[in-house]
Amino acid sequence: MLVVVLSRGGSPAGSDLAVLAVTTVLVVAGGALLDRRPLPGLAFLLVTLPVGGLLSVGVLPFAQFAVVAFGLYRIAATAARRVSSIALAAAAGVEILCLLSAPPVSFVLVLVTVIAWLLGRAVGQAGEHAAARVGWTAAQAVADERLRISRELHDTVAHSIGVIAFQAGAARRVIGTRPEEAARALGEIETAGREVLTGLRRMLVALRDGDPAPSGGLADLSRLASTGVRVEFRELGARRTLPPEVDMAAYRIIQEAVTNVARHAATGSCAVTVDYREAEVAVEVVDGGRGGRGPVVPGFGLAGMRERATLLGGVFTAGPVPGGGFRVAASLPVEAR
Repeated sequence: MLVVVLSRGGSPAGSDLAVLAVTTVLVVAGGALLDRRPLPGLAFLLVTLPVGGLLSVGVLPFAQFAVVAFGLYRIAATAARRVSSIALAAAAGVEILCLLSAPPVSFVLVLVTVIAWLLGRAVGQAGEHAAARVGWTAAQAVADERLRISRELHDTVAHSIGVIAFQAGAARRVIGTRPEEAARALGEIETAGREVLTGLRRMLVALRDGDPAPSGGLADLSRLASTGVRVEFRELGARRTLPPEVDMAAYRIIQEAVTNVARHAATGSCAVTVDYREAEVAVEVVDGGRGGRGPVVPGFGLAGMRERATLLGGVFTAGPVPGGGFRVAASLPVEAR
């Protein structure tokens, strides 16, 4: 333990060496306890202040004050606010008592101790903020994943159930007069049922084992023929491999839009355009049904399509077409923004 000695000459007496030895032991013991038991550790450090005053030579125990200041900084940076506040009050009280008979300039040491505590609190609060941010980020990631899975479930189930309902209605109308058409519709119902079961199974696997490889892409647009709506496909630009998340999002947007045509548009056809541009891929679904002759009622379908595009940094629009019909369009950047 170092002590700044204002010596008038000579060497420290034996009692002074004993005092130095005691303060050294106290500092070592206090330092060892600071992390595990901060208040008892600080108590050991504070005891060095009055003990240091027992030296027989003129002395100002700067080193003891420095050790106490460091201990207080450590407590403020790592302990709870209540514990650090108690430590500050105890340290300031002991230091003031020890300096009552000292020159006024010595009280600067108390200010240094307070500054050390403030610095420690700043470091501690920064650590708490970082930990809270990590926790918030993890919670946000969980929420985003749940939202993604809910969108997948909605898209898969809504599309397949829409197809089943449409084909079941068609089969009921023609089962007596055209049994071959009814059989074809029942086959479509069977296919759609198998697809929705596969999609649900995939989602359950994602929840249990992690995220599987994305399913569905622009190469699978032929599946949309089973919706009961005649789909006219048009492709612009040079087809190329897209990032999996962009490919799946584009397919899901088209799938949901075509399903909405089958459900709500009261028309038998729609046009699907896929435009491969330099920095993005644009998709468009246009029908000539009744969508342009009534108010647009937002639902989970449009919200899900908009959210898919937004999450990828894209742009989504949906609305009536002048003269009748409805248009859904989205542009998705090929590279993340």
